[in-house]
Amino acid sequence: MKPKRTSKHKYYLEIAREVSQRSTCYRRAIGAVIIRDDQIISTGYVGAPRKTRDCFEHGNCLRDKMNIPHGQRYELCRSVHAEQNALINAARAGVSLLGGDMYIYGSIVNKDSPINAFPCFICKKMIINAGLKQIICSTSEGKMRVFKIADWINDWQQQDIVDDKHQYGQTVEKTLKERDK
Repeated sequence: MKPKRTSKHKYYLEIAREVSQRSTCYRRAIGAVIIRDDQIISTGYVGAPRKTRDCFEHGNCLRDKMNIPHGQRYELCRSVHAEQNALINAARAGVSLLGGDMYIYGSIVNKDSPINAFPCFICKKMIINAGLKQIICSTSEGKMRVFKIADWINDWQQQDIVDDKHQYGQTVEKTLKERDK
């Protein structure tokens, strides 16, 4: 009898989950892994820019302190998103991302409760321009969701960006309300 092997998607998503444990955000632990030609070429997690103080060092979340809802006003966050850090880390290493895939795992901090770790609009735009092929994300049901970048491009050619069906902030608020019941 042959032992059962984990699928590639699950394998890489579990690595993204481990990367998320380095996050320095009070709200979310999110990790991203970029794969090309079946090889890990970059990782990133939610965290403050290099050589700056993160939320843990400050002792608070700036957005919580300012009562900013999840999924809004990212420019007022101390952190760089996991997806952005993975893209930046690849650039720093001089590695091409063309045709690669990104795996994103997200959870509520201090709970191993997965969330719909869908990229925000800013990250989606960066992912499109980086030339990635697809994104595989954790979902709040403990499953995964695959997004083809070509579909995002087609959707945005037909409609405006704000009509996007899979927005990070929409599901986060709902998940928090359900959790806090």
